[in-house]
Amino acid sequence: MDTRSRSCLPLAFAALVLLLSACAHAPQRNPLAEWVPSPNFDARRPQLIVLHATEQQSAAESLHTLRTRNSKGPVSAHYLVGDDGRIYQLVADGDRAWQAGAGCWGTMTELNSASIGIEIDNARGEPYTEPQLAALLRLLDDLTTRLAIPKSQVIGHSDLAPRRKVDPGAQFPWQRLAEAGYGLWPRGPLVDPPAGFDPWLAMAAIGYPLDDRAAAVRAFHRHYRARDDGDDPQAAFDAEDLRILHALARQRVGEPMP
Repeated sequence: MDTRSRSCLPLAFAALVLLLSACAHAPQRNPLAEWVPSPNFDARRPQLIVLHATEQQSAAESLHTLRTRNSKGPVSAHYLVGDDGRIYQLVADGDRAWQAGAGCWGTMTELNSASIGIEIDNARGEPYTEPQLAALLRLLDDLTTRLAIPKSQVIGHSDLAPRRKVDPGAQFPWQRLAEAGYGLWPRGPLVDPPAGFDPWLAMAAIGYPLDDRAAAVRAFHRHYRARDDGDDPQAAFDAEDLRILHALARQRVGEPMP
C-alpha cells in the first residue's frame, strides 16, 4: 500500500463513522410501508424522575460503572450528582437510560422508558452533602420545568422496586425536597383516618407496587419515616403510618385537606 492510500484511510474511516452515526439517529422507517410523513408528533416525554444512590466510593468510580457495566450487566443513568455538587450528564434526556430496571409505579410498568434517572454519589450509610443537595434541587427545577414533569413525580428507586432496591436510603432527606416542592409529602396536620380506611388502597393510589406488601411497607418507611427495617418480613404499618397514608392519598386524588 502506497503512502497516499494510507493517508486516505483516516478520512475514509471518519466519513464512515459520520454516515453510521447519521443512520443511527435517522427516523425509523418500516421498509414494508410507504413513508408519508406527518408533522403531528413529538418526542416521547418522561413522566417521572427516579432518584438513586450510587452505593460506591466516588463519583469517578460511578462514572466508570455507568459507562460500562456492574456485576449484573450494563447500567446507566441520565445524570450523576457528585458529593461536591458537580452534575454530570451521561444519557440525553430524550433517550432511554438503563437505570430503573424491573418495577412499577402506579400504572407505569416500563420505567426506563417513562423516567429520568438521577444517580447521587453516596456510599450506603453516609450523609448526603449540602453541595449535592443544592445541585440536585437545581437539576430538579430544570428538569421539571423544561420537560414538564409534575414536581410531585419524584420518587426513589426503592419506591418502584421495593423487593430489589433500598436506594436512595433512609438517610435521604425527602422532607427537604418536599419543602422545595418536589415529591409527594403530607401537608398540614396529620389526623386519624376514618373507620374503614384501607391503607393498601392508599398505597396503590400513591403508586407503590403491592406484590410484596412487607417490602412495600419497608420502602414506605424509608421514604416517609426515615427508617430502615432491613429485610423484616413482618414489616407493618403503625398508627402514624396510617395518618401519613391518609394525608398522602387525599393529596394524590386531589381531595381538599380539612
